[in-house]
This record gives sequence, structure tokens and C-alpha cells, in this order.
Amino acid sequence: MSFKFLSQKVAQLIDEELMGASGGFSVDQLMELAGLSVAQAVQKTYNSEKYSRVLVCVGPGNNGGDGLVAARHLYHFGYKPSLYYPKQPNKDLYQRLVKQCQNLGVPVYESAFVSHLNEADVVIDSVFGFSFHGNQVREPFKEIVQAFQTTSLPIVSVDIPSGWDVEKGPSGEATFQPDVLVSLTAPKICAEFFKGKHHFLGGRFVPPLLAKKYGFQVPHFPGADQVVELN
Repeated sequence: MSFKFLSQKVAQLIDEELMGASGGFSVDQLMELAGLSVAQAVQKTYNSEKYSRVLVCVGPGNNGGDGLVAARHLYHFGYKPSLYYPKQPNKDLYQRLVKQCQNLGVPVYESAFVSHLNEADVVIDSVFGFSFHGNQVREPFKEIVQAFQTTSLPIVSVDIPSGWDVEKGPSGEATFQPDVLVSLTAPKICAEFFKGKHHFLGGRFVPPLLAKKYGFQVPHFPGADQVVELN
């Protein structure tokens, strides 16, 4: 099956429709499904015994929310997740997601990023999603993206690698290649530049009529899986 790559504009329209009257989803529902997809992609790629320590790098928006949900599921999957969350929004949704992780004993860090990175086995990049504009990453996230450039740890990027141009791919200070990319709903155009080992699609929530409207296909998800690996 060939897959259509979505532009930033089309991806935004699809999200708006999913969360509108015709789609019927709430943002927290989609975040839950996206985060579960990310956690399952990690589970399928990295054994919980060898790669138990998962550092989730959390951004200020919905992409970060996906990472928070993924951390919770990874805990229940037998991993030892921790959160690096240097800029936490005051919105009730994000505070609840953090509380859910804290109730499980998941550590939440706000500083000393490199020291926490050095203690991890795998890193989840949930800093910026397809709404990211420009090619200059500002603090407190610049340090994270710079570390992604040089770390030897496997990186799992949520939807797009943070700092990449959504349509042009690696740009500016963000030219790193994650080992795993978990596209959500459908791959974005920048996924054409992905050269890592595993590309998963999470989007079992997309109605066929919506996919038809925007000209992309919903693949077959095996069994109860929330992700499917793309060739």
C-alpha cells in the first residue's frame, strides 16, 4: 500500500475536523490514542529488559501530551519511564496527565537534562509536533534538540522529529535522524526524509470517510494493535 504524505495545512484541517462536530473526538481522547500508539511502538522495538529506562522529553503542546500518555502506558508495560518537562503549561489537561504519571512514581525533571539523558536506555522525542514553525529552536528546548544531534541513544520521535520543517525535513539546528518515527493519523511530508530503522503509523481512530475526503488510506492494523509498521 502506498501512503500519502500530509502537508502541515492538511494535517491541521484533519485534526480540526476530528475534534469538530463531524469528528466527535475530544483532544484528550485523541491524545490518549496517540500516546498509546507511541508506547506500543516502543514496546515492539525495544525490549523492556534491555531498554527499561525510557526518558520522555515533553514539549509544551499536544505533542508533549502524547508523550505524557506514552509514559503512563510504558509504566504499565513494564518499563521505567521518566519525564523531562522543563516548561509545563497550566492547562488542566496537562496537569492531570502529569499527576497520573506521578501517581505511578514516574519522576518528573525540569533541569539538568544531560545528566538524565545519560541515565536512559532510549529517548522519546515528544517536544514539537507538526504545528512547529521556523527552524530555530528556543530554550529550554534548544538544549534537548542539540543533545539529539550527538547522542548515541536510540530516539523515538512522535509524529515528526522535533525541530524539523514539517514539509522540508531536517533544517536549521535539527538535522538528527531518530531511530524510530511514529507518524500519527498519516505520515507528514517530512517523513520522506526519514532514514531510521522503523517507521510506524498510529491512527486507528481515523474514520474511512474522513480519510477518503483528504485522499489517504487507513491501513490494516493487525489484531488489537494500535500501530502498524510501514515499509
